[in-house]
Amino acid sequence: MSKLVVPIRGMHCRSCEIILEDNFKKISGISRADVSHKTGIADLYYDGRQPTEGEIKLAVENAGYKVGSPEKKPWISKDPKVYKNLLFASLIILLLYGVARWTGILNLSVNTEKTGLLVVFAVGMVAGISSCMALVGGLVLALSARHAELHPEATAMQKFRPHLYLNLGRIGSYALFGGIIGVLGSALRPSAGFLGLLTIAVGAVMIFLGLKLVEVFPALQNMTIALPKSISRFLGINKENKEYSHKGAMLTGALTFFLPCGFTQAMQLYAVSTGSFAQGALIMFLFALGTAPGLLGIGGLSSVFKGQKAKIFFMAAGLAVILLGWVNIANGSRLISVPVSNANNVVSAGDEQVVRMTQNFDGYTPNVFTVEKGRPVKWIIDSKTNLSCASFIVMKKFGIGKPLQKGENVFTFTPTETGEIPFSCSMGMYTGKFIVID
Repeated sequence: MSKLVVPIRGMHCRSCEIILEDNFKKISGISRADVSHKTGIADLYYDGRQPTEGEIKLAVENAGYKVGSPEKKPWISKDPKVYKNLLFASLIILLLYGVARWTGILNLSVNTEKTGLLVVFAVGMVAGISSCMALVGGLVLALSARHAELHPEATAMQKFRPHLYLNLGRIGSYALFGGIIGVLGSALRPSAGFLGLLTIAVGAVMIFLGLKLVEVFPALQNMTIALPKSISRFLGINKENKEYSHKGAMLTGALTFFLPCGFTQAMQLYAVSTGSFAQGALIMFLFALGTAPGLLGIGGLSSVFKGQKAKIFFMAAGLAVILLGWVNIANGSRLISVPVSNANNVVSAGDEQVVRMTQNFDGYTPNVFTVEKGRPVKWIIDSKTNLSCASFIVMKKFGIGKPLQKGENVFTFTPTETGEIPFSCSMGMYTGKFIVID
């Protein structure tokens, strides 16, 4: 068997490899094709007749690429226009942040004494434009802006279509998985440490995508994070031009069910409490449906900008995604490290140390307690609402990890060594600690 090495220009992902490999295998005589977007090389194996240059060139161009060695891009851009656009983008982000703070969008919540299907839908609408936007919305913005940047020739509708499929996959998976957890209960709930690592990983991906969008580091344009080629083929993410496919968009939407967004987890807890497939499915379906307008809106923005406006928008999107990614890394690290906070409220009752804490929409009050080593601690948590990430309390040291019921919840443990015992919500956003002394 003979081998022919072909340099290819323009590849940037696993789907590029799959599309080219499929095209090469259509050429008579070629039995195997191994393409790497990282090296920009295609290894073609053939028996007997050697494929002609014209056949190879046609196969490459039909896939949307060119024959030739990839251009090496510098790590730091020297183009003054890039930094000028970055300045405008920074001002836009500062302005939007100021408006969000002034209008109170960053602190939106649904405060109600009842939980019902209308409340679930309302929670979804709030989540779609507030706290969940930091995780799911940030990821959607990064992917949508990158897709629009790679396909400037596409119409606004063609650029927007992926978001319709992403939200369709999201709504469908939420209904399915909501029904499953409604039946199986909390057995499928991952550990706090796993959620922390997952949040950090998603934050890192967001920062990477954001850095590609700001164009300050051109060398990153040829780098990508992708599924292994075998998995991509199995899922069918190779049927359409470049890196987009309807299946891929729907899969991305489906997987957001497992991202540790606070509002999502609160609704998952509600679904678990029903003990019913139908009710669990309906709760998560309505929640995902409520988030759709906000997520479609943030994704749709990347579909309408063109030319110079598009460049500035993509940079602004990149900066926003980097900031949101950093927030998620900070939140995730709290789940696997010691938090910092400030207060104390401990009362002695015989041999016990009684600790009272209130859980509300915005966390725990007070959230730092000084207790003595060797004496039992009776931890009483007054939960005011279960429609918040804070309603799931996690203390890894003593194996505590469960949803809080509305009203008083009591936990007991006995600290056996001095130091700090951290606790948090399941997303790591709201934290606290016990300080154990002799």
